[in-house]
Amino acid sequence: MDPKAFVLGLSALSAGICTLSGLGSGYGQGLAAGQAAEAVGRQPEARGAIMSTMLIGCALAETCSIYGMIVALILLMANPFMVFFN
Repeated sequence: MDPKAFVLGLSALSAGICTLSGLGSGYGQGLAAGQAAEAVGRQPEARGAIMSTMLIGCALAETCSIYGMIVALILLMANPFMVFFN
């Protein structure tokens, strides 16, 4: 087996796994938005505090999927493991 092909194959598999991080953050953001809508429905006077807390939480959750995308792009486009085979 060619070691270069093996590394490229595992890099592609790893990039696919990294993109799955978007599923978790998307699910979490959906739950947060649903719970925030319920909370605003119960206490409309606390809308500002609820929405700002939800937006900060969604921004933090989104960074997880962005990091996964960056790692996947690095593995696919600028594979750092290929320097060992040049």
